[in-house]
Amino acid sequence: MEDRVSLHVMGLSYSQLQSGAYALILAEDYGPRRIPVIIGAAEAQSIAIILEGIRTPRPLTHDLFVSFAHAFGVKLKEVFIYRFEDGIFSAELSFSDGTRSVQIDARTSDAIALALRTHTPVYTTKAIIEKTGFIIDEEELRRDQDGGEESWQNDDDKEGRDDSASYAERDDYHAEPRPENFTIEELERTLAALIDNEEYEEAARISEILNRKKGNNTNTET
Repeated sequence: MEDRVSLHVMGLSYSQLQSGAYALILAEDYGPRRIPVIIGAAEAQSIAIILEGIRTPRPLTHDLFVSFAHAFGVKLKEVFIYRFEDGIFSAELSFSDGTRSVQIDARTSDAIALALRTHTPVYTTKAIIEKTGFIIDEEELRRDQDGGEESWQNDDDKEGRDDSASYAERDDYHAEPRPENFTIEELERTLAALIDNEEYEEAARISEILNRKKGNNTNTET
């Protein structure tokens, strides 16, 4: 749509307006304007983990949601920030399973956390970016990020951080989780769906992974 503006995540900084909160900075893909979205510390941590390429020992809530959706063949197609009212941005998630599409309302912070994990495009309207956007001092933003980075990283996170690769380049973070990381139950459901859809080549690969994982479980138990 012509009214839509494509956005990307520029970074995070401390909120100057609300104590204990952070500003998620969204930037126009083809313009100088930036949108600050005030989010909580937990959501900021979830977003920062992806931006910084941090390896967590167990999946976070947003990671779990992505894995759950993928296990049932559901993909996040786009995030649309469609409203700004009373200082709050409203977002909509568009999902598809290949047959039908559904739209679900979400907090903008959750929507962005999911979009980063699935490499999903983010949009807003021209009206919203004209109302809320401004040209930010990028040097000031970098200083805020450098000074505030430790606030959303605990010691366990820093131990797992991989500075040699960005999120998009890491093998363990993909738009779609790898079948090797699925549980046996998820693999069995995936295999059944592939067979139903007559996708036999992929079904053979999933079957091999499933048999290998079952064999490992048997060896562990004995």
